[in-house]
Amino acid sequence: LQGKARSDMTVEERIGAADRRKMDGNALYQEEKLEEAMQQYEMAIAYMGDDFMFQLFGKYRDMALAVKNPCHLNMAACLIKLNRYEEAIGQCSIALGEDENNVKALFRRGKARAALGQTDAAREDFLKARKHAPQDKAIARELKLLAEHDKAVYQKQKEIYKGIFGPRPEPVPKPRNWLIFIWQWLLSVFNGLVSLFKRERFKSD
Repeated sequence: LQGKARSDMTVEERIGAADRRKMDGNALYQEEKLEEAMQQYEMAIAYMGDDFMFQLFGKYRDMALAVKNPCHLNMAACLIKLNRYEEAIGQCSIALGEDENNVKALFRRGKARAALGQTDAAREDFLKARKHAPQDKAIARELKLLAEHDKAVYQKQKEIYKGIFGPRPEPVPKPRNWLIFIWQWLLSVFNGLVSLFKRERFKSD
Protein backbone atom coordinates (compact mmCIF):
# COMPACT_ATOMS: atom_id res chain seq x y z
CA LEU A 1 0.00 0.00 0.00
CA GLN A 2 2.91 2.34 0.76
CA GLY A 3 4.00 2.58 -2.88
CA LYS A 4 0.48 2.88 -4.22
CA ALA A 5 -0.58 6.20 -5.78
CA ARG A 6 -3.46 7.92 -4.05
CA SER A 7 -5.59 7.81 -7.20
CA ASP A 8 -5.20 3.98 -7.37
CA MET A 9 -6.39 3.44 -3.79
CA THR A 10 -9.90 2.42 -2.85
CA VAL A 11 -11.84 4.77 -0.57
CA GLU A 12 -11.15 2.50 2.43
CA GLU A 13 -7.43 2.31 1.64
CA ARG A 14 -7.20 6.07 1.33
CA ILE A 15 -9.00 6.69 4.63
CA GLY A 16 -6.87 3.98 6.27
CA ALA A 17 -3.63 5.59 5.02
CA ALA A 18 -4.79 8.97 6.33
CA ASP A 19 -5.68 7.45 9.69
CA ARG A 20 -2.18 5.94 10.03
CA ARG A 21 -0.65 9.38 9.36
CA LYS A 22 -2.95 10.83 12.01
CA MET A 23 -1.83 8.20 14.56
CA ASP A 24 1.85 8.95 13.75
CA GLY A 25 1.10 12.63 14.24
CA ASN A 26 -0.50 11.93 17.62
CA ALA A 27 2.56 9.98 18.78
CA LEU A 28 4.85 12.88 17.74
CA TYR A 29 2.52 15.35 19.48
CA GLN A 30 2.84 13.36 22.72
CA GLU A 31 6.62 13.76 22.42
CA GLU A 32 6.17 17.55 21.92
CA LYS A 33 7.60 17.23 18.37
CA LEU A 34 5.05 19.71 17.12
CA GLU A 35 6.47 20.59 13.69
CA GLU A 36 6.88 16.89 12.81
CA ALA A 37 3.40 16.10 14.13
CA MET A 38 1.92 18.82 11.92
CA GLN A 39 3.65 17.34 8.86
CA GLN A 40 1.90 14.02 9.52
CA TYR A 41 -1.48 15.73 9.98
CA GLU A 42 -0.96 17.68 6.76
CA MET A 43 -0.19 14.46 4.87
CA ALA A 44 -3.28 12.81 6.35
CA ILE A 45 -5.41 15.77 5.25
CA ALA A 46 -3.84 15.61 1.77
CA TYR A 47 -5.32 12.10 1.34
CA MET A 48 -8.73 13.64 1.75
CA GLY A 49 -8.71 16.67 -0.53
CA ASP A 50 -11.89 18.48 -1.61
CA ASP A 51 -12.17 16.49 -4.85
CA PHE A 52 -12.07 13.23 -2.89
CA MET A 53 -14.49 14.39 -0.15
CA PHE A 54 -16.89 15.67 -2.80
CA GLN A 55 -17.38 12.12 -4.11
CA LEU A 56 -18.19 10.61 -0.72
CA PHE A 57 -21.65 9.99 0.68
CA GLY A 58 -23.15 8.29 3.72
CA LYS A 59 -20.91 6.08 5.82
CA TYR A 60 -17.80 6.74 3.71
CA ARG A 61 -18.12 10.47 4.22
CA ASP A 62 -18.60 9.92 7.96
CA MET A 63 -15.53 7.66 8.05
CA ALA A 64 -13.42 10.23 6.20
CA LEU A 65 -14.58 13.11 8.43
CA ALA A 66 -13.84 11.02 11.53
CA VAL A 67 -10.17 11.13 10.43
CA LYS A 68 -10.03 14.53 8.69
CA ASN A 69 -11.61 16.72 11.38
CA PRO A 70 -9.39 15.49 14.23
CA CYS A 71 -6.36 16.20 12.01
CA HIS A 72 -7.45 19.84 11.65
CA LEU A 73 -8.08 20.08 15.39
CA ASN A 74 -4.76 18.46 16.27
CA MET A 75 -3.06 20.88 13.88
CA ALA A 76 -4.80 23.69 15.78
CA ALA A 77 -3.50 22.31 19.10
CA CYS A 78 0.08 22.32 17.71
CA LEU A 79 -0.33 25.85 16.31
CA ILE A 80 -1.66 27.19 19.64
CA LYS A 81 1.39 25.75 21.42
CA LEU A 82 3.58 27.47 18.79
CA ASN A 83 1.71 30.79 19.32
CA ARG A 84 0.53 30.71 15.69
CA TYR A 85 -3.00 31.72 16.63
CA GLU A 86 -4.30 33.00 13.28
CA GLU A 87 -3.44 29.65 11.63
CA ALA A 88 -5.01 27.76 14.55
CA ILE A 89 -8.26 29.71 14.05
CA GLY A 90 -8.19 28.73 10.36
CA GLN A 91 -7.85 25.00 11.16
CA CYS A 92 -10.71 25.13 13.71
CA SER A 93 -12.92 26.99 11.26
CA ILE A 94 -12.39 24.24 8.63
CA ALA A 95 -13.58 21.63 11.16
CA LEU A 96 -16.51 23.86 12.18
CA GLY A 97 -17.47 24.13 8.50
CA GLU A 98 -18.21 20.39 8.64
CA ASP A 99 -19.60 20.32 12.17
CA GLU A 100 -20.62 23.73 13.57
CA ASN A 101 -21.20 22.36 17.08
CA ASN A 102 -17.84 20.60 17.45
CA VAL A 103 -16.93 21.38 21.08
CA LYS A 104 -13.20 20.82 20.62
CA ALA A 105 -13.11 23.11 17.58
CA LEU A 106 -15.07 25.84 19.37
CA PHE A 107 -12.87 25.53 22.47
CA ARG A 108 -9.57 25.69 20.57
CA ARG A 109 -10.73 28.54 18.35
CA GLY A 110 -11.85 30.35 21.50
CA LYS A 111 -8.41 29.90 23.06
CA ALA A 112 -6.66 31.20 19.93
CA ARG A 113 -9.01 34.18 19.71
CA ALA A 114 -8.52 34.98 23.41
CA ALA A 115 -4.74 34.87 22.93
CA LEU A 116 -5.11 37.44 20.10
CA GLY A 117 -7.21 39.68 22.36
CA GLN A 118 -10.41 38.98 20.41
CA THR A 119 -12.31 38.59 23.69
CA ASP A 120 -15.87 38.98 22.36
CA ALA A 121 -15.37 36.39 19.61
CA ALA A 122 -13.61 34.06 22.08
CA ARG A 123 -16.48 34.36 24.57
CA GLU A 124 -18.95 33.54 21.78
CA ASP A 125 -17.03 30.33 20.99
CA PHE A 126 -16.75 29.29 24.65
CA LEU A 127 -20.45 29.95 25.35
CA LYS A 128 -21.47 27.89 22.31
CA ALA A 129 -19.12 25.10 23.42
CA ARG A 130 -20.58 25.22 26.95
CA LYS A 131 -24.08 24.81 25.52
CA HIS A 132 -23.02 21.38 24.17
CA ALA A 133 -20.72 20.47 27.10
CA PRO A 134 -22.15 22.21 30.20
CA GLN A 135 -20.04 20.17 32.64
CA ASP A 136 -16.70 20.84 30.94
CA LYS A 137 -14.32 22.37 33.52
CA ALA A 138 -11.84 23.68 30.93
CA ILE A 139 -14.57 25.73 29.21
CA ALA A 140 -15.73 27.14 32.58
CA ARG A 141 -12.11 28.06 33.41
CA GLU A 142 -11.64 29.92 30.11
CA LEU A 143 -14.89 31.87 30.59
CA LYS A 144 -13.75 32.80 34.12
CA LEU A 145 -10.41 34.03 32.76
CA LEU A 146 -12.24 36.19 30.20
CA ALA A 147 -14.47 37.64 32.92
CA GLU A 148 -11.39 38.48 35.03
CA HIS A 149 -9.72 40.03 31.99
CA ASP A 150 -12.80 42.20 31.32
CA LYS A 151 -12.87 43.29 34.96
CA ALA A 152 -9.19 44.28 34.87
CA VAL A 153 -9.70 46.25 31.63
CA TYR A 154 -12.73 48.00 33.15
CA GLN A 155 -10.75 48.97 36.27
CA LYS A 156 -7.88 50.27 34.14
CA GLN A 157 -10.26 52.39 32.03
CA LYS A 158 -11.89 53.71 35.21
CA GLU A 159 -8.47 54.82 36.48
CA ILE A 160 -7.66 56.50 33.15
CA TYR A 161 -10.98 58.37 33.07
CA LYS A 162 -10.59 59.36 36.70
CA GLY A 163 -7.21 60.81 35.77
CA ILE A 164 -8.68 62.76 32.86
CA PHE A 165 -11.86 64.07 34.50
CA GLY A 166 -11.31 63.80 38.23
CA PRO A 167 -9.29 65.92 40.68
CA ARG A 168 -5.56 65.71 40.14
CA PRO A 169 -3.93 66.32 43.51
CA GLU A 170 -0.40 67.01 42.32
CA PRO A 171 -0.62 69.78 39.69
CA VAL A 172 -3.33 71.88 41.47
CA PRO A 173 -1.06 74.37 43.34
CA LYS A 174 0.99 75.21 40.25
CA PRO A 175 -1.62 77.31 38.41
CA ARG A 176 -2.19 79.27 41.65
CA ASN A 177 1.53 80.00 41.92
CA TRP A 178 1.46 81.31 38.37
CA LEU A 179 -1.54 83.47 39.12
CA ILE A 180 0.18 84.93 42.19
CA PHE A 181 3.33 85.55 40.16
CA ILE A 182 1.39 87.27 37.35
CA TRP A 183 -0.62 89.28 39.88
CA GLN A 184 2.53 90.41 41.68
CA TRP A 185 4.15 91.32 38.38
CA LEU A 186 1.10 93.36 37.32
CA LEU A 187 1.07 95.11 40.72
CA SER A 188 4.74 96.00 40.43
CA VAL A 189 4.21 97.36 36.91
CA PHE A 190 1.20 99.34 38.13
CA ASN A 191 3.10 100.70 41.15
CA GLY A 192 6.00 101.64 38.88
CA LEU A 193 3.67 103.51 36.57
CA VAL A 194 2.01 105.32 39.52
CA SER A 195 5.34 106.45 40.98
CA LEU A 196 6.54 107.56 37.52
CA PHE A 197 3.31 109.53 37.05
CA LYS A 198 3.77 111.16 40.45
CA ARG A 199 7.36 112.08 39.61
CA GLU A 200 6.30 113.62 36.30
CA ARG A 201 3.58 115.64 38.03
CA PHE A 202 6.01 116.77 40.69
CA LYS A 203 8.44 117.95 37.95
CA SER A 204 5.74 119.86 36.07
CA ASP A 205 4.45 121.53 39.29
